[in-house]
Amino acid sequence: MNRRERRAAAKHGQPDLHAPVLDGTAAIYSAVVAEMRAGRHLEAQNRCRQALENNPEDPETLHLMALVCFNAKQFDHAVEWASRAIRRDPQPTYMTTLGTALVNLGRREDALKVFDKAVALKPDDAGLWSNFGDALMPAGRASEAILCFRRAFEIDPGCWSAAYKAGGLLREQGQFEEALVCFDACDSLQPNHASTLELRGLVLHELRRFEEALADSRQAQALDPANAYNHNNVGEALRMLGRQEEALPWFDKAFELRPNFVEALNNKAFSLVELHRFDEAMAAFERSMAIDPSRAVTVWKLALVQLLTGSFEAGWPGREARWRNPELSAAARYLKLSTPIWHGEVSVAGKTVIVGADEGLGDTIQFARYIPMLVERGALVVLVVDKALCPLLAGLPGVSICLPKLADTVLPPFDFHCPVTSLPAAFRTELKTIPSAGYLPAVSSERVGAWEDRLGPHDRLRVGLVWSGNPKHGNDRNRSIPLRLMTGMLDVDATFVSLQKDPRPDDKTTLADSGMVDQTVYLTDFVETAALISCLDLVITVDTSIAHLAGALGRPTWILLPYVPDWRWLLDRDDSPWYPTVRLFRQTETREYGSVLGRVRTELAALVAVSGD
Repeated sequence: MNRRERRAAAKHGQPDLHAPVLDGTAAIYSAVVAEMRAGRHLEAQNRCRQALENNPEDPETLHLMALVCFNAKQFDHAVEWASRAIRRDPQPTYMTTLGTALVNLGRREDALKVFDKAVALKPDDAGLWSNFGDALMPAGRASEAILCFRRAFEIDPGCWSAAYKAGGLLREQGQFEEALVCFDACDSLQPNHASTLELRGLVLHELRRFEEALADSRQAQALDPANAYNHNNVGEALRMLGRQEEALPWFDKAFELRPNFVEALNNKAFSLVELHRFDEAMAAFERSMAIDPSRAVTVWKLALVQLLTGSFEAGWPGREARWRNPELSAAARYLKLSTPIWHGEVSVAGKTVIVGADEGLGDTIQFARYIPMLVERGALVVLVVDKALCPLLAGLPGVSICLPKLADTVLPPFDFHCPVTSLPAAFRTELKTIPSAGYLPAVSSERVGAWEDRLGPHDRLRVGLVWSGNPKHGNDRNRSIPLRLMTGMLDVDATFVSLQKDPRPDDKTTLADSGMVDQTVYLTDFVETAALISCLDLVITVDTSIAHLAGALGRPTWILLPYVPDWRWLLDRDDSPWYPTVRLFRQTETREYGSVLGRVRTELAALVAVSGD
């Protein structure tokens, strides 16, 4: 067995049959190993027993018997013989056999104690550290296992399996940069290894290095063309690069290789959505649901397409499937409450209802419009939202208490709770029954006056600008715009005011040179932002929380949207039933913002001309 084969054996939890023999039992050892390899376990045991007749306490022969029992899958006997060997001579090699046998018996905690003692006796043995890591993995102690595998790799930089296992665990824990280092080492030690390339491609995908992910996924697919996952990964990389038509055949091939591969089918649906082939996308989601009805993310994604295309009756119930998938953001962000959720059927008259934030800041602002409707039904409403929104929403008509959503926030007794973005479903909202905007409390005249003083004379049209949102948002690459693309409209005769908090590094220089009024240092909360917006004639923004804030205040707002917008903006219209004062400027199939901003500049110049007359 060569070095790589021995590591492969260790990877699968097998003791090393070629561990050094410690005394003069080499001939017996060789004969026993030969019997084991031939599958003649009884003969191997008999040879060991014969040897033990002459020297019943020889630790090496006792350990050899433990190996024979292990390979015969007689793990309880292996534990007995290995323990006897250790009592005579506590060698780390014997402990490896004992620990591995204990793992196979499900005695993980006992195995961990043995491996811990083994590495303490011989801390410079890479194999022992790797075995320790192998035992920690099934015990659910991934962080400790990573440390063991890293230690093994430090001791033996040629230990491919340790780097590979560390990389896999780091990827599972979301430590993608660290995982990439491990897989790079694996690739150097063993080039053209399909599994390494597959996993490194997935890590690069998570790091949003899609071109590199595509290269690795293509190479993995060439090395392992029957692997459906490799085809799906190529398609996913193409999809994230915006090459939707190219991605579709890869998803089809993945599904052909693995007919129940709902992930590939869902990814195909995502690409079809990006191509505005909505009927085909919904058919793909429905086919996926037929294969796996329990997969909540499929129901949820189908619901988003239904809502986007205006099918509210079908979309609202399906959107609630997000609560069945703990990986979705709403489930992670929402309060951990056990009292029954309110779905709209039960009377809330005289009842206390917790309404809690479950998605982004903009979502909370948008759907806070339903709270007065809940109060009209007789509910006492306790609103629990992100701390940044409390000053803005505390004065919302009907809100009894507004509390920050913090770990130590103490909630009062309540009868029901409802996520704020579930309120449209609870009220059975249709396009024609969307509650009107303009529901936010009026900003105090003092705050508005302070901003009027900061802005100075109102002798030109005041236009607020927002060009980027949360960089961690899953669709940020399509929603946000570099400020340099917006500078083409700054020659219009208007006063441009930045509403952009925390501009990105590339935008800071552009902002400094743009001539825009930038007093965002005073935007300490959403109430201050609302006060500033109240002083503006127009807000031009990408799809962020500011778009919702301006729309909810009833201020004229132009929103720049990607080709496939968020579901709430619907399709093929330049107005919004959610916000009457909003105007939508959409990308075309070219999926670029240059032409969108060109239209905005033309309309803005016309507005300035009219306002100057």
